[in-house]
Amino acid sequence: MQVLQVQLEVGPDPAEVGRARRWARSRLAGSGIGDDEPLAETLVLLISELVTNAVVHTGCPAVLRMLFVAEGGVRVEVADASDRPPKPRHAEGEDTNGRGLELVDGLADRWGWQPEGAGKSIWCEVDRAPVGPVPGPGLPVSPGRVHC
Repeated sequence: MQVLQVQLEVGPDPAEVGRARRWARSRLAGSGIGDDEPLAETLVLLISELVTNAVVHTGCPAVLRMLFVAEGGVRVEVADASDRPPKPRHAEGEDTNGRGLELVDGLADRWGWQPEGAGKSIWCEVDRAPVGPVPGPGLPVSPGRVHC
């Protein structure tokens, strides 16, 4: 399996989230994933959430990594210097915070976290939807996550 990895150092400033999104879009385009593909939009949203969490909840610099695998999937990792594990919360009604990891859980095919050095890395993976006919009458529907 071939893997291409790119990374960006992110400062502890909320303005860095926008820079991370722009950087991710350019790297996705460079890997053949166009801006108009649903995969690109999903990945940019996931990156936005993970970088925001790192910047807001740790106040430390972070490193954003994207790993592109030959099969078309993408792994996103955000490493920071805090050893505190991520704490999923459940937002209620009009709450303006607490939805980030729920969003990651809903959009990513897999996600988790692991210790990294003195800190941690939060990661998620998104599989590229196969290109081919849309299932319909007489065509089998494959199990798994639906990609729109």
